[in-house]
Amino acid sequence: MEENNENIQFKISQELIEQVAQLVDARSDDDLSNLLNEFHHADIAEILDEINLEQATYIFKLLDSDKTSEILLELDDDNREKILATLSVKEIAEELEELDTDDAADIISELPEARKEHVIAEILDVEHAADIQELLTYDEDSAGGLMAKELVKVNENWTINKCVKEMRAQAEDVTRVHSIYVVDNDGKLIGRLSLKDLLIASTKAHISDVYIPKVDYVDVHEDVEEVAKIMQKYDLEAIPVVDANKTLLGRITIDDIVDVIKEEAEKDYQLAAGITQDVEADDSIIQLTRARLPWLFLGLVGGVGAFLIMEGFQGVFAKYKELFFFTPLIAAMAGNVGVQSSAIIVQGLANDDVKGSVNKRLIKEMFLAALNGIILALFLFLFVWIYNQDYKIALAISVSLVAVIIIAGLIGTFIPLFLDKRGIDPAIATGPFITTSNDIFGILIYFWIAKLILNI
Repeated sequence: MEENNENIQFKISQELIEQVAQLVDARSDDDLSNLLNEFHHADIAEILDEINLEQATYIFKLLDSDKTSEILLELDDDNREKILATLSVKEIAEELEELDTDDAADIISELPEARKEHVIAEILDVEHAADIQELLTYDEDSAGGLMAKELVKVNENWTINKCVKEMRAQAEDVTRVHSIYVVDNDGKLIGRLSLKDLLIASTKAHISDVYIPKVDYVDVHEDVEEVAKIMQKYDLEAIPVVDANKTLLGRITIDDIVDVIKEEAEKDYQLAAGITQDVEADDSIIQLTRARLPWLFLGLVGGVGAFLIMEGFQGVFAKYKELFFFTPLIAAMAGNVGVQSSAIIVQGLANDDVKGSVNKRLIKEMFLAALNGIILALFLFLFVWIYNQDYKIALAISVSLVAVIIIAGLIGTFIPLFLDKRGIDPAIATGPFITTSNDIFGILIYFWIAKLILNI
């Protein structure tokens, strides 16, 4: 049966979605339950996202809470919000009782303020409810906002025999035991326990004799991006979270970090595309307009600036009209080089790979841009000379290209470093901001150098 479950998750098709919808409409509860029970909760969530709200709600209320609670986490955000709105306070509380505290806190945080307290009050497990309330007090972008309270911890003064008994009791509430943490009598984290050492130790020995003092941990107020970097650097599946007194509060697991990395990548991608807010394709026209319009307006201002610059060089156009036709090439190269440079720096900043002083980074980029510019300029010089038979025009355009590429590379390198120093997301610098600024600078440099070389 397990093998069938692994294979069937790849068979989500339009025919299956239509079959599920038909069973719902026919109210064939037994057939519907038998069919869906063969699927992973993520696959069921995918099906619910594809059918209408009434059908999705019917299925949600038909299945058991132990399954629907997991489905709830996998649903599209908008669909989850709509389904939660159809559930009573008690029904939501029943779903949350099946979830780990971090997931339950995430669900509650999405509810309207008026329902949050009522839902928590309906949770029968008082300790579970208290843990959820505690997690809601932390900033969502901090380690505290990401951690789960479920973990396995043992006291350094316990014997191995008592430790095993306590671990069995604690493990019932933990989905996966990644690590066993050791605390002192005050609940402070002092180390971790190896399962191998636990198995081979004498049952009369104490935990203090076998635990490992070295343990990685993060502060409860640490930024989630820093937590992700630490777990990535040390290849951790889980990391404990402590307060200022090093009291063990919870743990963060790798699946939560993957979600953080995904969300950050999506946000950076949208910023790079010139979208200032977190939006999705299904959002309203007004929401999408608010997210896109600011950078589009910046592009419009940049275009007007380029027009004014070109208007100031009408004399150059009048005498050498060939220069006009190479303007798009110069602007495009400036934008491309700037985006390339900024993208590398932004990636390096995200991975904490950018080391050394800003000056060294700029000098390196200048030489790199100069090398690329000279190689490209040689090809461009040959093309213009063969096409136009005027080496002065070819020289003016080629030299301008080298200068524009160097300046674009320096701007693309400096801007994200500057933004990062000021605490602003440097991903902004990989989008229209860099493209527009480099277009303007590129055109200005292009005509200024051309005018200088051609003695106009």
